[in-house]
Amino acid sequence: MSRRLLVTGGAGFIGANFVHHWCQTYPEDRIVVLDALTYAGNRENLAAVESRENFQFIYGDICDRSLVDHILAAEEIDAIAHFAAESHVDRSILGPGAFVQTNVVGTFTLLEAFRQHWQNAGKPEAYRFLHVSTDEVYGSLGPNDPSFSETTPYAPNSPYSASKAGSDHLVRAYYHTYQLPTIITNCSNNYGAYQFPEKLIPLMCIHILMGKQLPVYGDGKNVRDWLYVNDHCRALDVVINRGTPGETYNIGGNNEVENISLVQNLCQIMDELSPNLPVSPAANLITFVKDRPGHDRRYAINANKLTTELGWTPSVTITTGLRLTVEWYLQNRDWWEPLLSEEYQAYYWQNYVASTIKT
Repeated sequence: MSRRLLVTGGAGFIGANFVHHWCQTYPEDRIVVLDALTYAGNRENLAAVESRENFQFIYGDICDRSLVDHILAAEEIDAIAHFAAESHVDRSILGPGAFVQTNVVGTFTLLEAFRQHWQNAGKPEAYRFLHVSTDEVYGSLGPNDPSFSETTPYAPNSPYSASKAGSDHLVRAYYHTYQLPTIITNCSNNYGAYQFPEKLIPLMCIHILMGKQLPVYGDGKNVRDWLYVNDHCRALDVVINRGTPGETYNIGGNNEVENISLVQNLCQIMDELSPNLPVSPAANLITFVKDRPGHDRRYAINANKLTTELGWTPSVTITTGLRLTVEWYLQNRDWWEPLLSEEYQAYYWQNYVASTIKT
């Protein structure tokens, strides 16, 4: 049975990859993307699907209740995949207000609109509200602590993770209070094609190609679990189609890596695949900068529930995924070069350059 799916934030990194996955896997389904095209949203990310008969792009804000109501009714939406979010910790430290507005108020607006829409349709069991969240809501792990599970207490440490935790709680409450068929997923760090240059992996790839310093926070030994974005999209597919309403599913890549090791690996891959770099070896560009405030030391995801109950496992190792990602940034310079705007350069200077002198 075909779906009519609203994807919020579908012009962003994970959202766009999800749209590509869904269009390829379920060509008969109707896909409507709602995106405000803020700095990290890029309509070019959807160029390959814009001409599809079953695809519609709508420019707008998830906080606009009348617009959301109109889309749900006019398009007869039966599922929402909610990606729209402010998502960068560094930016949340510089300006937390936008994170509360989009992540908390925006999610509330969608929930209320979808609840009314679902009730008007007779509360169909097949309707779904998928809320895509982050492992950062769980806080930080010590080096020997067990990985985050779905029962790990929330302990967010940044304005970003706190705003996502707030939205998670709202989604959960709407299931328990109204029986709205919601599902929450909490994923580890994603990487792959179409990721905005402020994030660690594209930032390093682009700076290596430009011969600019590679800023690494603190001692570089912060650990993250890396999830290739295509694996994430496969997991979300499984959750929408077979997940249980009211449940939470953790999604991880089983790839825990220290930041400094990740950057060194990227340098080695770049040295191999792009022999005419401005600075070679690329590792000479590595520069340690003042640590970010409240920087979580380690994240790690236990995805056993998703594997045991729904049969999903990650298929891409960090070695393969990094190579695929580097190749994409090498082949798509015309995609990332226009993103290096004056606004982005000002943000980069404020966040990294001003931090190179440790205090």
